[in-house]
Amino acid sequence: MILDRAKKLYGLKKKADEIKKVLEEEVIEISEGGVRIKMRADQKALYVEVDGEKDERIKKAINKAIKESQKVAAKKMRGRMGDFGIPGL
Repeated sequence: MILDRAKKLYGLKKKADEIKKVLEEEVIEISEGGVRIKMRADQKALYVEVDGEKDERIKKAINKAIKESQKVAAKKMRGRMGDFGIPGL
């Protein structure tokens, strides 16, 4: 029983790692109103440009905001993951 759960969890982690790698490789670029942003599909800003000038401060702020929002989402989801039948969550 415990071994079956461990195998299932390992399989889930392996799939999650594969998805993470795919998302890290996908890059989206948008331009809107003098702002250009390059972002990976895993929600990490790579590049921010405002009116033709690169702005590291905005990039860092975007990444920090995304990270904090992901923490909140994970916390909210933690209590609901049992609904999916995933052991230990």
